[in-house]
Amino acid sequence: MTRRALILIEGHKLIGLLYVKAAQRLGLHPITLSSDPTQYGYLTAEGPEAVQVDTGDLDALIHECSRVRASYDIAGLTGFGSPGESVYATVGRLCRHFDLPGPNPESVERCRDKFLQRQLLADAGIPMPAYRLASDLTEVESAAAEIGLPVVVKPAAGSGSRGVRLCRTVNELAEHTTYLLDGNHIWWPSQSILVEEFAQGLQYSSYTMGNEIIGICAAVFGPLPHFVYHHFTFPALLTYDEHRRIADVSRRCLCALDLGWGPAHVEFRWTKRGPVVIEVNPRLPGGTTPRLIQLAYGVDLVTAHIKLAIGEEWDLRRTHSHTAAARFLVPDRDGMLDSFDCERAAAMPGVTEVKLYVEPATPIVRKGDCQDTVGHVIAVSACPAETGAILQRAVDLIDWSITPFPVLGQ
Repeated sequence: MTRRALILIEGHKLIGLLYVKAAQRLGLHPITLSSDPTQYGYLTAEGPEAVQVDTGDLDALIHECSRVRASYDIAGLTGFGSPGESVYATVGRLCRHFDLPGPNPESVERCRDKFLQRQLLADAGIPMPAYRLASDLTEVESAAAEIGLPVVVKPAAGSGSRGVRLCRTVNELAEHTTYLLDGNHIWWPSQSILVEEFAQGLQYSSYTMGNEIIGICAAVFGPLPHFVYHHFTFPALLTYDEHRRIADVSRRCLCALDLGWGPAHVEFRWTKRGPVVIEVNPRLPGGTTPRLIQLAYGVDLVTAHIKLAIGEEWDLRRTHSHTAAARFLVPDRDGMLDSFDCERAAAMPGVTEVKLYVEPATPIVRKGDCQDTVGHVIAVSACPAETGAILQRAVDLIDWSITPFPVLGQ
């Protein structure tokens, strides 16, 4: 009998190994196609098959998948990467070419263009912050004047809060716009900039598979003007009405953007108007989210996604109800990461994971986005207060230090 393979387009430093192991548990042979397989340590450490190919070249990927099909039965195909949406759109095209279950690539592309996404959501009556599209400083300043400072200024494409900043003054507008347009960054599909009203309120995210709401988490950002996540908690402490309203708007977003297949997540701020949509992402989030969902609800989101991709029945039924939370380790300064000791924190009851993303003796240069995060701690218990206390105690027990870079001339 021909062995069944699961093709993974690119990898992921935090959740890629979860996919590899879940595929193996399902009796599949995972094969990763990547422009640079060496960037994913688990491909070397765990030994799963990986092939180097230009994942930005659809024809090259079709050729490589056809080569794989000569030796294996391709049961399914999925992927992730950075930026996640670009890889996921490619996944959709490959699935369509090989007649496999997969996301609608046109729907994914519409989400990648954040201005078009905003227009489609607005047409569907989805509550959102005021927004304008700009291409130069004059248009940015004009948009900010119409909306009213402070405003959020960001590229019209991208992920991980890259290039996203709160601008409170005209000088900050000019500084950040110059940064976005200086030619040193590649923003898709063009140098377009979104200027948005700063929606103030608690941050929530809903996580979906198909049209089902899996869970809603509460999120906390670090210090402004950047938007770097510091904390996730599943489930969010919401009233019945608050949960219902977020779930309702989430489903309306999926319908407006034609995202009825596969995983997605919707980011909200709860304002005086209720939940307003910040962004819809047509993919499974990386990082700690799959682990937190499994700890909180007993739902294996990765396995469910793979089963969906190979056309098998998937199960999102909850088996328990706990509170799971993650604290992200974000440096408060640039410098050299000297040491990191987490043994006492990792040994605490209720702590399920302490992970460092970088090695000691690594230079730390903050960028004001998701790349600033150097690690995380995850804790779980039967109640929110206990989980919060465990998590804080664990973070306090971690011993890490950063020596600032020497100042020239001193």
